Amino acid sequence: MRDAVIVEAVRTPIGRGKPNGALHDVHPVDLLAHSLRAVVERSGIDPALIDDVIGGIVTQDGEQGANMTRRAVLAAGYPESVPATTVDRQCGSSQQAIHFAAQGVIAGAYDIVVAAGVESMGRVPMGANLVGTDDLSGVAFAQRYPDGLVSQGISAELIAAKWGLTRTQLDEFALGSHEKAARATKDGLFASEIAPLNGLRADEGIRVGSTIDTLAKLKPAYYDPAMAARFPQIGWEITAASASQVSDGSSAVLIMSGERAEQLGLRPLARLHSFSVAGDDPLLMLTAVIPATEKVLRRAGLEIGDIDLFEINEAFSPVVLAWAKETGVDMSRVNVNGGAIALGHPLGASGARLMTTLVHTMRQRGARYGLQTMCEAGGLANATIIERL
Repeated sequence: MRDAVIVEAVRTPIGRGKPNGALHDVHPVDLLAHSLRAVVERSGIDPALIDDVIGGIVTQDGEQGANMTRRAVLAAGYPESVPATTVDRQCGSSQQAIHFAAQGVIAGAYDIVVAAGVESMGRVPMGANLVGTDDLSGVAFAQRYPDGLVSQGISAELIAAKWGLTRTQLDEFALGSHEKAARATKDGLFASEIAPLNGLRADEGIRVGSTIDTLAKLKPAYYDPAMAARFPQIGWEITAASASQVSDGSSAVLIMSGERAEQLGLRPLARLHSFSVAGDDPLLMLTAVIPATEKVLRRAGLEIGDIDLFEINEAFSPVVLAWAKETGVDMSRVNVNGGAIALGHPLGASGARLMTTLVHTMRQRGARYGLQTMCEAGGLANATIIERL
């Protein structure tokens, strides 16, 4: 059977998704084109050889609408013969793009594919594609969930309550994310994966100097009297510190068959080993990382202890901590260079961003196996295992 390998992975530095963010003035098409251009330049391949480009975008509206990936491919200077499509599995969109790309290579439908992602949350705010929608889900969905679902912030609070996670635990995890990201940046560990853009050379959201005492003064970010009445178990533990940042950024991963890589004289960074996607309770929404991890390990024939490094998207502190409680993972192997709480979470870009960070970190540390998973709106999660070659 054919295999699928990663031969290059690159990302932009992540900017704050605000009007004063360093990447705010970069149009989303140009933001994605930057990573698409960089991944080809770093690999040295002729872009005319690329069979397809699969891009993940969550808020497909305005500048990010109408299959924006195709416009970014052309903006990047790829030949007009290179096709492109855009996918949406919410926060896991570009991780799903990686799955589709790798599965296409394994099946023989592709030889070379770029899987990528982008989100300019400062220019196209989250939820902009839903503005003016009076009824998002229709009659049958409402009949199945008569009490209605909730926002991700409330779901994160429900997870904290269910797994008994305290405010101090959530804040300590968030503080650790910033400390690890700051250290990795200082030590140049992100240099091999970042393609500087618009004067930005490092991730803009990393903060240093905070303490548990300063974080303890922050107010709950999602308190709602109606939700408090509906869910009296919620302790309102989550603040802006223990939630991922609104961000701008893009990422791209070059995937091809092992045979094609050998023909082109390219040394693969890793083999895409196993894949899974899972669904879970849409009210808790963010817990599918647990069954997705179990599923991908089972498919790979591996145990949690066989995995050297993990990238678990830090949508909120309780997501990672609940996952850790259920899996019994060694936390010293998880998000070793920080995560989305510190680095940022440009929605559509994050799946490929995590993969980019994972593959480069595995090379730096000599790790054999890496596992990536991330929660997605609607109670979904993708999980991927890669093996360093």
